[in-house]
Amino acid sequence: MITVAAAETDAIRAIEVETIPNRFARGWHCLGLAQSFKDGKPHTIQAFGQKLVVFCGEDGKVNVLDAYCRHMGGDLSQGTVKGNDIACPFHDWRWSGNGRCAKIPYSRRVPLRARTSSWPTMEQDHLLFVWNDPEGNPPPADVTIPRIEGATSDDWTDWRWTEQIVNTNCREVVDNVVDMAHFFYIHNSFPTYFKNIFDGTTATQIMKGKTRPDVARPDAEGNTMIGNTSVATYHGPSFMVDELTYHYQGFDLHSVLINCHYPIDENSFVLHSGIIAKHSDQLPKEAAEVLAGKLSGFILRGFDQDIQIWKNKARIDNPLLCEEDGPVYQLRRWYEQFYVNTAEVAPEMTERFEFEIDTTRPVESWARECEENLARAAAEGQS
Repeated sequence: MITVAAAETDAIRAIEVETIPNRFARGWHCLGLAQSFKDGKPHTIQAFGQKLVVFCGEDGKVNVLDAYCRHMGGDLSQGTVKGNDIACPFHDWRWSGNGRCAKIPYSRRVPLRARTSSWPTMEQDHLLFVWNDPEGNPPPADVTIPRIEGATSDDWTDWRWTEQIVNTNCREVVDNVVDMAHFFYIHNSFPTYFKNIFDGTTATQIMKGKTRPDVARPDAEGNTMIGNTSVATYHGPSFMVDELTYHYQGFDLHSVLINCHYPIDENSFVLHSGIIAKHSDQLPKEAAEVLAGKLSGFILRGFDQDIQIWKNKARIDNPLLCEEDGPVYQLRRWYEQFYVNTAEVAPEMTERFEFEIDTTRPVESWARECEENLARAAAEGQS
């Protein structure tokens, strides 16, 4: 006779998947380095399920408009920047950054309703941000992106920036905030401390780790990394600032890593990464610039490892978790606040929540695996 408890224990767990929302997150989204849009030409951006045009006028302000002219549908991203306006290639209608038609060269007057969609923009720390809100509201004064130490300082390197398209829903990249274990199995890291804090519109991951002895290699200058400390915070739904310190024998390398994205549609997004490093006595300017380039390549390879997983995994809304997994469900409740109307943001989405993983078992298991890998490599080298 099978008891009810046994039947429940033996039941096969099914993966649950809800329809992916075609609504895009409310918040500031980074489009990349601001300077890349200041060449006097219009730029096409596929974002938020539509085509946008980004252009910079003579006044130096970068603007974002719907790409299609409201006159006869011409593609403004194929047009020309004239003064502070973007001119449609079809009939030369001129559109200002505020979305109003400023001039029709062949007409005596501009129609009163000549208005197109425009997006609020912000330039900060040499980066360009655009505000998206499905309700059409402007960005609240208290929803900000913090200024980044070193981004405008001569004591730090310039940004090393990368950009790539990822063909999956952007929730996958945000899930990494709470996923400690994947750092060992995917990125060859060795976390020894892991904590999450969700508070208001921020989600923070605090991680400390040591270098895996089975994969450690000195760099070209003979420096050996012994570990790292990371305090990574999402400010809103898509912009993460990581205060990342690499610990080497004899010195620390202070850096700031940016991990950010904006959605193309519900099934793809543009993933950006940027890094700057601080000069020091052990790492003067030229050496810091070289190392920043190497770190950028290292970070990019890490994202490529994630992407290979995302390309082949299933979307899952009811993940089956163990004790040493992070607070996935709490993170997703925090993330949901950006996909509902402002009036529908519930307290459980924004109230402060802290969770620290007990790393005793993972550290023991991973140390044993590293030892086995080293022993196996030594045996193979002797054979």
